[in-house]
Amino acid sequence: MYFKIPKHCLGNLTWSHYVEIIKIDEEAKRNFYIKETIQSQWSVRELQRQKDSLLYERLALSQNKEQVLELAEKGQVLRTGKDLVKDPFVLEFLDIKENTSYLEKDLEKNILEHLKEFLLELGKGFSFVGNQVRLTLEEDHFYPDLVFYNRLVKCFVIIDLKIGKIMHQDIGQMQMYVNYYDREIKTEEENPTVGILLSTNQNRTVVKYTLPQDNKSIFASEYQLHLPTEEELIKAVEEEKKNLELNEKI
Repeated sequence: MYFKIPKHCLGNLTWSHYVEIIKIDEEAKRNFYIKETIQSQWSVRELQRQKDSLLYERLALSQNKEQVLELAEKGQVLRTGKDLVKDPFVLEFLDIKENTSYLEKDLEKNILEHLKEFLLELGKGFSFVGNQVRLTLEEDHFYPDLVFYNRLVKCFVIIDLKIGKIMHQDIGQMQMYVNYYDREIKTEEENPTVGILLSTNQNRTVVKYTLPQDNKSIFASEYQLHLPTEEELIKAVEEEKKNLELNEKI
């Protein structure tokens, strides 16, 4: 297959990068990975992983036509906290096999042991702040699982890990974390804190009715422990559409 190498790419990518990129038939997808490889300075191995995890498809499936075109022309553009959220997150690099019993502390431990890979999955602009960062309210102590900062959106990102369904108590606790960071930690120049509840089951209806309609700060996403297929992603999007339609009727 032949394709013309954009002039701005010359000198920015190695021959090994091009070997991976020329395997991509679709021009828009190919352009996206070229942009992201340069902007994020992906190694060849990181590029391979992002392709294998269907990063482009995961981002494109939730976008409208104009946003998909922007993906191809500019790569992923981060403007708001919502842009930092993927659904699903793919955590195939963890030392956890599907259909096995594990605790939330096991999930957190494995993420910390594979922090570089987890940062790659989160996306560009992220830096790690800490885990189990203590918040003290009067005499009570609380411990968000993971705290990050995104320098592009200029906001803190708090992630709480859940196994099973997200419950309204989980959302209330995350709201407290976000409020605390917004009122006590972030500066006036920074954007509102983002909270992500990462679970095996979003429990979409509970999330919908617990959060306000104008919510822009707290998001629920699912994670999976294996690399997805395109068919799985399409099925997930179709199920999401059905859930949204059902929820609108309630």
